[in-house]
Amino acid sequence: MITIKQLHHSFYVGKKGKKQEVPVLQDINLTIHKGEIVAILGRSGSGKSTLLNLMSGYIKPTKGTISINNQKVTDFSEAQWADFRLTHLGFIFQSFQLIPSMTASENVELPLVMKGISEEKRKQQVKDMFKRVGLDGFEQHYPSELSGGQQQRVSIARALIVNPPIIFADEPTGSLDSETEDSLLAFIKELNKEEEITFVMITHDKEVASIADRSIQLEDGAMVIDEGVVL
Repeated sequence: MITIKQLHHSFYVGKKGKKQEVPVLQDINLTIHKGEIVAILGRSGSGKSTLLNLMSGYIKPTKGTISINNQKVTDFSEAQWADFRLTHLGFIFQSFQLIPSMTASENVELPLVMKGISEEKRKQQVKDMFKRVGLDGFEQHYPSELSGGQQQRVSIARALIVNPPIIFADEPTGSLDSETEDSLLAFIKELNKEEEITFVMITHDKEVASIADRSIQLEDGAMVIDEGVVL
């Protein structure tokens, strides 16, 4: 599903001609299989968010390759990445990333609009999706009218609406209380089991990592642990 080989990435600081290299990731080799839940853990600055951004095409690696579904995505142009993300990847963020001026329904519908799906089909798909995530009746609410847990379920609905085989989650429960977190993690586990969706979760929370099939630990940009069971 996802294969990463000899991945290195550096940022460069300073003025032109006097730029200094700041290594962020070093020699990452990783394979993520279809239907896995993989947690990537590490302290702030360990490189975990950079790794997620590399896998999703928002930045290009300094060296190495990433392949998703047997496609070498590190060779993609910006246009190719945009199309690929729309059909293959879903995203869940800590801050939900909902558009405040749009209703919950309009937020979820947006990827379908970008794909050129007809209005009639979009409306039915969105209606079905709200039932699926347990928010039937909340379609016309604005994000500010929803609780944190409800907003995150809208975010999940938006991620699921194009039926992506992979969902990247960046601290998905970071803005939620413990009870809502437990409910959301159970829902992610359910989606993984029933739909065989591959989840890659960036987290520093051992509770979140506990639902994963594997735990990847990053330290100072290097992968130091790859465990099949999270302790």
